[in-house]
Amino acid sequence: MEKINSFKIILLTAFGVAGSGLSKLLGGFDMTLQILIVLMIADYVTGLIVAGVFKKSGKTETGALESRAGWKGLCRKGMVLLIVLVATQLDKVTGIDFIRNTVILGYVANEAISITENAGLMGVPLPGVLTNAINVLKQKAESEE
Repeated sequence: MEKINSFKIILLTAFGVAGSGLSKLLGGFDMTLQILIVLMIADYVTGLIVAGVFKKSGKTETGALESRAGWKGLCRKGMVLLIVLVATQLDKVTGIDFIRNTVILGYVANEAISITENAGLMGVPLPGVLTNAINVLKQKAESEE
């Protein structure tokens, strides 16, 4: 039992150190990054629901769940975080403090659009205020490019 507890402590410590290091590389775990990560998770989960329950995914021939499509989605999410990491490093090199946030805002808009598309595929009606807010966010991200 003691070995299991020691292993658990080592594993949790390793995850904590890795998470802390990744957070630092991504420019800190501020509100913009938190929102992006929450929306990325929500998009992935709603995509799973669209494919698994409603069988309406545009990512597969049958519209149903496929592990390959799910893996591609996770790889894309990982690439988004890698691009945020690059933008963070560019901010540091240039001494400018807006490249990272602009990149994150662009991805937040994309994730929000994808979530609303998934909701539409599920037959969930979308409030106009939400679609308007997403359009404003998208325009803001585009104007800062």
